[in-house]
Amino acid sequence: MLRLTELKLPLDHAEGAVQLALCATLGLRPAEVREFSIARRAWDARRRSAILLVYSVDFAVDDEAALLRRAAGDKVLSRTLGRTPDTGYRPVAHALARLPARPVVIGTGPCGIFAALILAEMGFRPIILDRGKVVRERTKDTWGLWRRNQLVPESNVQFGEGGAGTFSDGKLWSGIKDPQHLGRKVLTEFVDAGAPEEILYVAKPHIGTFRLVTMVESLRAKIEALGGEYRFGTKVVDFLVEAGRDGQRRMRGVVTEAGQTIETQHVVLAIGHSARDTFASLHAAGVFVEAKPFSIGVRIEHPQSIIDRARFGAFAGNPILGAADYKLVHHCKNGRSVYSFCMCPGGTVVAAASEPGRLVTNGMSQYSRAERNANAGIVVGITPEVDFPGGPLAGIAFQRHWEERAFVAGGGDYRAPAQLLGDFLAGRASTSLGAVVPSYKPGVTPTDLAACLPDFAVAAMREALPAFGRQIAGFDMSEAVMTGVETRTSSPIRIKRDASLRSVNTLGLYPAGEGAGYAGGIFSAGVDGIRVAEAVGRDMAGLAEAA
Repeated sequence: MLRLTELKLPLDHAEGAVQLALCATLGLRPAEVREFSIARRAWDARRRSAILLVYSVDFAVDDEAALLRRAAGDKVLSRTLGRTPDTGYRPVAHALARLPARPVVIGTGPCGIFAALILAEMGFRPIILDRGKVVRERTKDTWGLWRRNQLVPESNVQFGEGGAGTFSDGKLWSGIKDPQHLGRKVLTEFVDAGAPEEILYVAKPHIGTFRLVTMVESLRAKIEALGGEYRFGTKVVDFLVEAGRDGQRRMRGVVTEAGQTIETQHVVLAIGHSARDTFASLHAAGVFVEAKPFSIGVRIEHPQSIIDRARFGAFAGNPILGAADYKLVHHCKNGRSVYSFCMCPGGTVVAAASEPGRLVTNGMSQYSRAERNANAGIVVGITPEVDFPGGPLAGIAFQRHWEERAFVAGGGDYRAPAQLLGDFLAGRASTSLGAVVPSYKPGVTPTDLAACLPDFAVAAMREALPAFGRQIAGFDMSEAVMTGVETRTSSPIRIKRDASLRSVNTLGLYPAGEGAGYAGGIFSAGVDGIRVAEAVGRDMAGLAEAA
């Protein structure tokens, strides 16, 4: 198979036009193309009056080598035509009959799911632990916070089967380098679990919360059929580490809150970015942990129609383009950077608290992206040395401080503090809201968000928002709603690992995903889970052979 990239056609092109354009570009007759499929479809909206669809297509002809030789002399084709990459997944190891102990995967977010799946496919029969509940029960508990102001600390947006990504836009793209095409394995497994096949070729695939729920269940069933064992409501509170004669620290097991010891020499740590008590347990056990940068800010909501018009002009509402997104960044005079984070077209702002007396926001969309508002985090980057010095866990204290301030400002019952953008820029508290109806449940309290954010963040955002309005017409509209606070943009720590993906000072412990500081979103977390599972599989196969 060959692949041709950068094939551009009008947004309203006719059915069959892609294959005809391929033939015209390469000087082929349609009958010469034996196989044909779309590998990728993106769009180019730099000219809003003439938005283009950009395709990569895979095809087969009888003499591929001759076509490649002919294209080598063409400046454009030599860059856009080549062999279709092999993206099929092949296990890197296989379990032998005798194993020292089963591997343990802690966490059932995307990283933990894919680590467990790969280990199960290799025959290692992982034990999968999660402090939360199965996804259906977890969903009920999460709705309990949104509808009845009732927080369940172990079952919410952050904790439970599916991880934090279950209640999100379900974005399935990332800027990570992926030379082994592990991302294709992630997408293929998602399609097998019920995702639409379009995620295999659209440039910015997403699936939304409701579809994620059923997909997570399907993946669990597959892992269990392959020998994996799930244990929900099982919180790990201690890590058993033993120092050998060579001075090396090695994993020997984990201890659950119920007092059970699970012996294992291999632990995949896929705990997510909000497992603060587990971070403390790891630190207490002597595992090397360091503070890392993250961001703080708010969620901002606009009518989705404003974003659509600003991005797509007369093509706003086109079903191929869907609801428009955006990505913004502004570098401020005070040295800070303000940027949009986790933009959710046609979505809602959600309550994402996981600790009593603290308030956190996040964004979510369904697959349809059909809600009236667009929302995104508008956040300010912060660094340990400048903003929260004091040790590897100082970022947790920083987050908690501002989450507590937001909880109080919202009224102390999980309503969120909110402010009109115009009032925020003018430095006055909001007493009522306007045309943009906030989507956050269980509701908002108009107030002054400056009380819920560091002064440097307030100053940076007041500079950045008008600049964003110059990039997207209407972005700085006075009645846009800002809801606080957004503190969980990424993990406040990194559990440092070496080239073999193990903890730098504890053999057998494999930090992975967002919580360990090595991913940011569903897609990259899934890829990292695969990479870590492969590292575990290689090591376990080696141990089995040695035994």
